[in-house]
Amino acid sequence: MSRMSLPLSALKRRYDVIVVGSGYGGGVTASRLARAGKRVAVLERGREIQTGEFPQKFGELKGEFQVTGERFRTGSEQAIYDVRLGRDMHVLVACGLGGGSLVNAGVSLIPDKRVFADDAWPGQVAQDGTLEEGYRRAEQWIRPMADPRAREMTKFGVLEQAGRGLGGDMVAPRIAVSFEDNINPAGIHQKACTRCGDCCGGCNVGAKNTVALTYLPDAVLAGAEVFTGIKVDTVRKGDDGIWQVSARSVGPDRSMPEAVIEAPVVVLAAGTLGSTEILLRSREAGLKVSDRLGQRFSANGDIIAFGYGAKTVVNGVGVGYPAKVEGLEIGASVSGQIEFRDAETLANELNVQEGALPSSFASVLPVLFLPNGRLLGALSSLVNGVYKGPFASLQTFFAVSHDSASGRFSLEDNQLALNWPGAKDEPVYAKLDAILSQLVTASGGSYVKNPLAGTVMGHQPATAHPLGGCGMGRDNGDGVVDHKCRVFSGAGGSGDTAVHDGLYVIDGAVIPRSLGVNPLLTITALAERAMLHFAQDRGISYTTAPVKSSAPATAA
Repeated sequence: MSRMSLPLSALKRRYDVIVVGSGYGGGVTASRLARAGKRVAVLERGREIQTGEFPQKFGELKGEFQVTGERFRTGSEQAIYDVRLGRDMHVLVACGLGGGSLVNAGVSLIPDKRVFADDAWPGQVAQDGTLEEGYRRAEQWIRPMADPRAREMTKFGVLEQAGRGLGGDMVAPRIAVSFEDNINPAGIHQKACTRCGDCCGGCNVGAKNTVALTYLPDAVLAGAEVFTGIKVDTVRKGDDGIWQVSARSVGPDRSMPEAVIEAPVVVLAAGTLGSTEILLRSREAGLKVSDRLGQRFSANGDIIAFGYGAKTVVNGVGVGYPAKVEGLEIGASVSGQIEFRDAETLANELNVQEGALPSSFASVLPVLFLPNGRLLGALSSLVNGVYKGPFASLQTFFAVSHDSASGRFSLEDNQLALNWPGAKDEPVYAKLDAILSQLVTASGGSYVKNPLAGTVMGHQPATAHPLGGCGMGRDNGDGVVDHKCRVFSGAGGSGDTAVHDGLYVIDGAVIPRSLGVNPLLTITALAERAMLHFAQDRGISYTTAPVKSSAPATAA
């Protein structure tokens, strides 16, 4: 598959639509509006990483972290993993063409219906029927499915055995991975998953159904222009009513260090952190928006934790592709999960997933666990390798649940800051700690909530599923965008439903509460829903039918 991104020198001054960001929301928007005949530009701050180019060794991985704290920043702005260290909570997001889809676990779940019945949402979301159609279209393109061999994976069996008696149901969740060779809806030929376990490090097989292999190539095929290494700072409306997007180069291409691009329609799809920050900066520059901007941030009840020293082999460290250990199957990053359901209280529901760490992390794992005093085991693994020593029994857990969505974003010293006093005391964390401790103990190991607790990471909770900041609402006093993802103008007080014509936010930032499940499928469905309303409101049409051309999803 040839590269999608163009040099910045090809960037035009004006388009019909500018899409800022290239994750699920941006990918859907670019595909649908390009298919509708619109001249679309996609602006992505990260770089394009093709199949076969993801890091496979720690020497390659160590340059893929950009870390921002209160008083420091380190790493390249083009690094894949973007870590934000906060005083109350840490946030991990992805940076690259395709957004979070590049390095997430691909778990694709639909929330409990009670989530959308919550008053946090505008009523139309649950009532007008377009959300169901959004999910249908999302599933058509993301194509989630459970691994047909999930129960054969060692880590699945270990979690199932440990979870017996805890009251949950062990299942193989649907994930955005292809388990057979196929030609996807974008006409891209994808190979079957090798079960190498590297989903969260980037799929070098081409089996993961990322935005970079689905919606984005479809957008390009329909005429969209994609640019990488360009970061948007602000959005403002010109005197002629056309939106002006101020951007600057952050990649190696400096042919256009700064630019102002215009379009009658601008869609912010830069992720929860990116879209919220752009609107906050734009407000400081004079854009009128709701006072609710930055509020109702949710960590989606996230926790990532470990079990060390289990009495049985787990096989929870990826082997990569080509495989570092021939004949060893790990499974996808997540093959199984235990579902805990509560018909009376939604907040009590949660999912605990067995995880696999990418192979590029393998050589550094012993060092990561040194702060917790496991020196002997760590040294043993340095000698024997993580696939035979104590780390062959390392358990990784990803869990999602519900929190109070009480976080708040603001700009401090011209930098995005998250404030959530008492975040670590949210009831969900004690609940998850108790369940995970029981699971690890049942396997004969020790619960390690954070192997880096003795470092700069501290004891704050961390999330890889940030939501909110530009939450949906009924009016200007209730949210930042309406149910169609249009930004409220902020001109009036509470009860005012006026919107900025042509300004949208379409990504995880618009979700006003926790989902209790991994959010990728819901973000995609809400984006498809927003495009349905966009087309209806503006009298345009497009098809979502698969294309017939084909190209391999392998490195050029």
